[in-house]
Amino acid sequence: MGSLNPDFGDDTVIVTGGSSGIGRAVALAFGEAGATVINADVRADSKNPDADRPTHEAIREGGGDAEFAETDVSDPAEIESVVEAAREYGGVDVMVNNAGVYTKRRFLDVTPEEFEEVHAVNARGAFFGTQAAARDMVDRGEPGCVVNTSSDTEGRASWDHSHYAATKGAIRAITRSAALELAPEGVRVNAVAPGPVATEIREGWSEEASEISGEGETPTPPLRAASPDELAGAYLYLASDDASYVTGETAWVDGGGRIA
Repeated sequence: MGSLNPDFGDDTVIVTGGSSGIGRAVALAFGEAGATVINADVRADSKNPDADRPTHEAIREGGGDAEFAETDVSDPAEIESVVEAAREYGGVDVMVNNAGVYTKRRFLDVTPEEFEEVHAVNARGAFFGTQAAARDMVDRGEPGCVVNTSSDTEGRASWDHSHYAATKGAIRAITRSAALELAPEGVRVNAVAPGPVATEIREGWSEEASEISGEGETPTPPLRAASPDELAGAYLYLASDDASYVTGETAWVDGGGRIA
């Protein structure tokens, strides 16, 4: 089968949480598509032991342009600093709010501190990341787009991470509300909702169907965890001109989990 080949050669893309997992795959994909990529993360080095060099260095080695900006997305001022730094490259054209944290805890055991930590990075980071990027786009009079990383937990209940799921429900609301208000300014806002992905954020997800569906049971989607690379195309599509009439939407990339 063929694949889309969007060209981001004239664009500057910020990816928060671009050092590892989904964010790294997305940043590398934008780099391969010609974009100047700014990886905004708390650390440059990947959590993945198989990653032999930081994301921005990998993009440069492939002939692209990339920078690393140490950023804690729970602090709106640090997000604004990254967006301001993008002005050196003409301003942010695509903002990918991907940075996230995940902790597993039963509902009755979640502490206020755990709740606040997860919401500060996941929900507040996405809200003010969208706001800062959109302000830059509006101030420059340039259209642009935002892609937020949600989760399949935004639309279904699951065990042991209600506080995490609450942040993803918030991201869905942020995406839809921002899309409505920013449409007259030419700014599109969408989201990607991954299903199980084999990344460092959620240890224990296996590529094997038996470990997800259960031995002896009739297999139901998702039959395996996705690799981060399998999600990157959804981000590129939503940021591309091919999606010029798409805003306020969440693209579910969940291996069919919603139909099971």
